[in-house]
Amino acid sequence: MTACALQIRRIYEPVAATDGARVLVDRLWPRGLSKQAAALDLWLKDIAPSPALRTWFGHDPARFAEFTERYHQELTNHPEPVAVLQQLRQARPVTLLYAAHDPAINHARVLAEYLQNL
Repeated sequence: MTACALQIRRIYEPVAATDGARVLVDRLWPRGLSKQAAALDLWLKDIAPSPALRTWFGHDPARFAEFTERYHQELTNHPEPVAVLQQLRQARPVTLLYAAHDPAINHARVLAEYLQNL
C-alpha cells in the first residue's frame, strides 16, 4: 500500500481543506496559538529533535547539513514516532506542522524528506 501525500506548513498558517491529518512535530507548544486555532489531529512531540540537538543547531544555516545527519540518526534510533506517522499516512494525507520562522531551514523539512525516503 502506498503512502498518502505528505506536506509541511507553518502552524500559524490558516487551516486548509487539503491538510488531511494535521500533526504538530515540535516539542514545544507554539507561542500565542490556542489549541482550538491549531486544529490538530495529533501532537507528536517525540518525533521532534532532542532538546540537546535543537539547542546545538540553534537554526544556524551553517549547521544545517550536520543537523540533518544528526536528526536522521535520532529518527533511526527512535522508530516508534516515525511508525506512527507512517501508519497515519496509509489512511490519509498528512501535514507536518512546525513553528520555526524559516521555511527552508527547519526540522519539519528534514523529517518530511526522511519519511519520503523510507
